[in-house]
Amino acid sequence: MRLARVVLIWVVLAAAIGVPIALAALSPQFSWRDPVYIVAGFAGIIALGLVLVQPLLIGGYLPGPSAYRARRAHHWIGGVLVVAVLVHVGGLWITSPPDMIDALTFTSPTPFSPFGVIAMWAIFAVAVLAAFRRRLGLRKFRLVHMPLAVVIVGGSVVHALLIEGTMETISKAALCVLVLAAAAKVITDVWMRQRKTRPVKSSPGGPL
Repeated sequence: MRLARVVLIWVVLAAAIGVPIALAALSPQFSWRDPVYIVAGFAGIIALGLVLVQPLLIGGYLPGPSAYRARRAHHWIGGVLVVAVLVHVGGLWITSPPDMIDALTFTSPTPFSPFGVIAMWAIFAVAVLAAFRRRLGLRKFRLVHMPLAVVIVGGSVVHALLIEGTMETISKAALCVLVLAAAAKVITDVWMRQRKTRPVKSSPGGPL
């Protein structure tokens, strides 16, 4: 792979995550918020960025790291994603407990809340599965992980798009499109690999 292409891929990834964060930092809505809310808000934006990185790593689309290192990075970033979600939810709980209770009990009037909560529980479920990955076996782990990953991606994207908050609209939409594209690419590649490796059944009657 040419050096220019490698640099371009990393620059695009850095811009896809960094630009929304930078533009959110300029949002006037943060000017009258307390520090806990600000930290919680940025934790949510970072979490969305990590949701983009995860499929790129596990799919082997990022140049540089070997397949083994990419998988290891995928595991570690999954842990960071869990922490980011905890900081996001915990900070919002501190600033407004009633709103968070409504969100967690699916009684919030805001349309974006249930999608965020569903994505959160899916992230926690994947973290628990990862802890028991060796006991489950790779095949069973992937069988459960893939649907949960779809829920995480879909819930996170819808949650982010429905919020009219500190994130700038165009950069947020671009990040969400990239998250969906990366996830769709991984799912398609996995499906194609499974289809190629699936054994072909012979005719019951045998050759004529």
